[in-house]
Amino acid sequence: MEKFKNYINGQWVDAVSGKTFKNINPANTEDIIGEFAFSEFQDVDNAAKAAREAYKKWRLMPAPKRGDLLRKVGDIFNRRKQELGRIMTREMGKPTFETEGDVQEAIDTAYYAASETRRLFGHTVPSELDNKMNLSFRVPIGVVGVITAWNFPVAVPSWKILPAIAAGNTVVYKPSKESPHSGVIFAEIMEEAGIPAGVFNLVTGTGSMGNLIVEHPEINVIGFTGSTDIGCKIGEICGRLNKKVSLEMGGKNAQIIMEDANLELAVDGALWGAFGTTGQRCTATSRLIIHKDVYDTVIDMLATRANKLKVGPGLVAGTEMGPVINSPSLDTIHGYVQKALADGNRLVCGGERITDGDLAKGYFYKPTIIADVKKGDTIFQEEIFGPVLAVSKADSLDHAIELQNSVDFGLSSSIFTKNVNDAFRAIRDIEAGITYINAPTIGAEAHMPFGGVKGTGNGHREGGWTVFDIFTEWKTVYVDYSDKLQRAQIDNY
Repeated sequence: MEKFKNYINGQWVDAVSGKTFKNINPANTEDIIGEFAFSEFQDVDNAAKAAREAYKKWRLMPAPKRGDLLRKVGDIFNRRKQELGRIMTREMGKPTFETEGDVQEAIDTAYYAASETRRLFGHTVPSELDNKMNLSFRVPIGVVGVITAWNFPVAVPSWKILPAIAAGNTVVYKPSKESPHSGVIFAEIMEEAGIPAGVFNLVTGTGSMGNLIVEHPEINVIGFTGSTDIGCKIGEICGRLNKKVSLEMGGKNAQIIMEDANLELAVDGALWGAFGTTGQRCTATSRLIIHKDVYDTVIDMLATRANKLKVGPGLVAGTEMGPVINSPSLDTIHGYVQKALADGNRLVCGGERITDGDLAKGYFYKPTIIADVKKGDTIFQEEIFGPVLAVSKADSLDHAIELQNSVDFGLSSSIFTKNVNDAFRAIRDIEAGITYINAPTIGAEAHMPFGGVKGTGNGHREGGWTVFDIFTEWKTVYVDYSDKLQRAQIDNY
């Protein structure tokens, strides 16, 4: 069995304890991918101290030169795209056409972050006093701890790691225990690109290890993507420690279909949004809100298409939907379906585990559609993180938007309509960080802000230029060349 190591201070090392854990293919539990370092306090401490020491020089490197290295990172991701796609599929399940798209996001982010190293703009403004200049600019913060989920094991880490490094910080990265191999490849690419020792450090392990990163005194900023429960706990710790934190958490995203929509396109969008990545996206279309005039028609179209989706191992050509990540997730998903039926909702299709032939070796669940869902139902309100679509009926646009907003989350949203006025009303009134017009709730682009409102996050935005607000601080400078003491407002007014 292949054994993988941590990457600390430019060296590949075992966990200090020598402990390991196994990573298993969710499409075939008989396929053991390898053993990975089971990191504990000493491993995190070594990584944090290496990052702190490397920060002393890295922050002084001219930002465009840091960008030169990030372009190399993008080039290597591009060269290894297909190889890395297959590695990701084997350890987390989604089909290779999706995992290669995941890698492409990292490529895009690398090139974008590299270009932004020449655009870390500040502001120069007039002073209210004579012979004085006011200016401000961004400065790095220090060591960034990055903790991410398994569903986008390269794209999401890249959104945090690459801008953080571009801004002059150093990084300690913990990938999910469900996708550590992708983290190892990320480290290999950073090493090959020439990122100096200690600037990027990888420590693999189980979930409890994340607390060691969050609480470590050498780590100044936390970037987290994962569940709302864990994110809120991290937020509490960082609040107590007065530590800067960016939280990207859950979603309960809705797609609205109005009576004038292109129904074929809307159904395409709903299927892709609900069942892409087996519904295991924070932006997944978990709810579908259909205008009453086309409600039954759309449900029939959806059921016909959903029943034909090819479910299987992501490494098999033609697979459209892979497995869920593990057995506990499978149980959770089925539990939500059973609760929905107990609440009086109508099962349109799916609703059970797939146990046919070789699929019995993996964690496969049928694409599931549940109709007649009411606003107060559990399946309407709570994130499932699986291939389950809850469908509700709306009487009007106002009613649809009311339903859309009647949850504790606010990440992504979507409306299909040919009415430009309705589209702009939806843009204005939907409570979400992202709104798509005539497209599903998934499909973020690397150069645009990504994040949500309400229970989805704590106000930060990854992606685009806004990500640098997470990983930099502002320094304000006053230059007085009057050769006399000027006491600001006291002397000026």
